[in-house]
Amino acid sequence: MLVEGKNISFSYDGFSLALRDVAIKIEKGEFLVILGANGAGKSTLVKHFNALLPLEQGELRVAQIDLRDEKDIWLLRRLCGMVFQNPDNQFVSSTVEEDIAFGLENYEAPRDEIPERVRAALALVEMGGYEKRAPDTLSGGQKQRVALAGVLALEPEIIIFDEATAMLDPSGRQEVLAIMDKLHKAGKTIIAITHYVEEAVAADKVILMQKGRILACGSPEAILTDLDLMKAAELLPPLPVRLYHDLRQAGVHLKNCPLTNEELVKEIWQLKSKT
Repeated sequence: MLVEGKNISFSYDGFSLALRDVAIKIEKGEFLVILGANGAGKSTLVKHFNALLPLEQGELRVAQIDLRDEKDIWLLRRLCGMVFQNPDNQFVSSTVEEDIAFGLENYEAPRDEIPERVRAALALVEMGGYEKRAPDTLSGGQKQRVALAGVLALEPEIIIFDEATAMLDPSGRQEVLAIMDKLHKAGKTIIAITHYVEEAVAADKVILMQKGRILACGSPEAILTDLDLMKAAELLPPLPVRLYHDLRQAGVHLKNCPLTNEELVKEIWQLKSKT
């Protein structure tokens, strides 16, 4: 198990709990989406994975590193990279290549390897040729891809996207989601934090959080089609799921509950063919 934790609780102020007795398991190569409304505890949980927040209560191991032992935190942060909501907060240099190289220098990568690792990381996110560009001249989606390249250059085992699409327009969101899918197919462990339920459809596993607790954990089909669960998490199911149930109430019964627009079209077409 790549990530394994139990009885994790955390408070920012010493009184109210932002996390309440959380247990979690993540396998190597898994694509996990953690869903929840604002304040559900999603970001608080994942910031424990690379020790951005200290482990106050419970047990947590990430890539065989025990979070109760602070001596391996530097290694942990290289193995568990994070892409944040606002990429501008991650840029420290005047050009794309200098920014990615800065992270490698911080982690004492051999100097003769740095140019090739910068090139390879930019190629992975389809930003080759942008080495000399200033980050502030890029679009939102391009900035997020460059921020991700800075994480990938460190060769992490786990990549966390913490609301990484929240500030992007639809085009930028699709760019980042396509890169997530590409990295997952290449074998990377992906953890995506979001309140956009549509982004959970392609996941291997979905965790639903509410008020610092895990409400449910399962496949996208099991979680996103459960109206009671989604209501308890203060989230709307994907549009195809809502249409499926609206049609049932109107007396139109599709064979399967679709998660995507493409699945919805297929179900309606099959129904039309039978009639």
